[in-house]
Amino acid sequence: MADIAVAEDGRTGTGGTGTGGRADTPTLDEFRARARAWIRANLEPAPAPAGGAVSSPARSTEMAPAALAAARALQRRLFEAGYAGITWPREYGGQGLGAEYERAFVEEARGRRLPNLGIAGGTTFGVCALTMLAHASPEFLRRHIPRILAGDELFVQFFSEPEAGSDLAGVRSRAVREGGRWILNGSKTWSSGAYYADWGMCLARTDWDVPKHRGLTWFAVPITAPGVTVRRIRQITGDAEFCEEFFDDVELTDDDVIGGVNDGWSVAQTMLMFERGGGLSHGGQARKPPRGIAPDLVALARSVGRLDDPAARDLIVRAHVDDVARRALLTRLGHRMRAEPGQAAHLASYAKLAAGVHDPLRANLALRIGGPDAVAWAEGDEAAASTATGFLNSRFMSIAGGTNEVQRNGIGERVLGLPREPSFDSGKPFREVLRDARNWTGRQS
Repeated sequence: MADIAVAEDGRTGTGGTGTGGRADTPTLDEFRARARAWIRANLEPAPAPAGGAVSSPARSTEMAPAALAAARALQRRLFEAGYAGITWPREYGGQGLGAEYERAFVEEARGRRLPNLGIAGGTTFGVCALTMLAHASPEFLRRHIPRILAGDELFVQFFSEPEAGSDLAGVRSRAVREGGRWILNGSKTWSSGAYYADWGMCLARTDWDVPKHRGLTWFAVPITAPGVTVRRIRQITGDAEFCEEFFDDVELTDDDVIGGVNDGWSVAQTMLMFERGGGLSHGGQARKPPRGIAPDLVALARSVGRLDDPAARDLIVRAHVDDVARRALLTRLGHRMRAEPGQAAHLASYAKLAAGVHDPLRANLALRIGGPDAVAWAEGDEAAASTATGFLNSRFMSIAGGTNEVQRNGIGERVLGLPREPSFDSGKPFREVLRDARNWTGRQS
């Protein structure tokens, strides 16, 4: 695939004719009219969702090579036309326009088939690239952001480890400088979509003689680099989008560093903010609510013959009330984060906690509405299977990206100003923390 050049004025070197090629900024009406015409000419209508399918948190689908290639090609068409990275900086291939322009494009493209790059695509555009834009060097951004926008590079998170999940600062994957190189060794786990991604954003320990939060550095790791092994993990739902990775003497350079050496914790805080919903995508507006009362649960009740059952109707209304309350919370959070951007990373924990608490409750209501028909279905009937698989996967958000308990701690300490929990290792060199943990007997001296 051809390299992508970006001119100083933000125009791509791929022959695109989008707004990035204009010397002046279009009015919102001009942009909307042009986007509408391009969308009608280039994007097919999206297929209707499967009837009776229940909304399921974090459910993924297998990313087949042919589907991935088609999605990448469509993403490149968006990029070349000037409709990828609408709010991203022009010097890195975006359009540098305001959030209202992005909202306009989203509105015009509603009901059309957009690139589906799977869970790795969501991580790339919604978490990794935004973190890079906040912390990476201009040289790094010029190398990677245009290729991300064109669909040529998909990034995933190499974050958690077998012995460092909720205590993320305790990672033990290590990067050692040898001459002009960094040598990476260790392992990661729970990396969504790594089996088809191109790069991983990897958190590694680069200094063992300082407290654990201070000796961390982020690296961009090519997934096809020698020494990188990716294995898929089968989940309870039958999905296998989670992966584990092993690094054996993987060679990296200073060009692969994201942010400052040993300043990885500040980068991690930004990444966690975006992962937990703190990014103000589409201008920070809450997603448009569905029409009617819990339409997926209404469809489920209809499919199992319980639409007129008072008990089922009561469960549907309970879910609807929870849905309304959650959307109201997200809307208020959006306003609050825009008003207090310095608190956005901590306020995002409310959104993450809401998902961790709400999703299992809603999945339980769906299972009760479906009854026996929700736990048995014809092979290949994804809509019928969605109630059971949604229930099995419903606690995903109560664990991934920091458990409910981690979110409550963060809210209590950083938003409400409550006293911090005691910590025995926050000021101790990490090498000593591990030594003391190995030698600990539980006996008091």
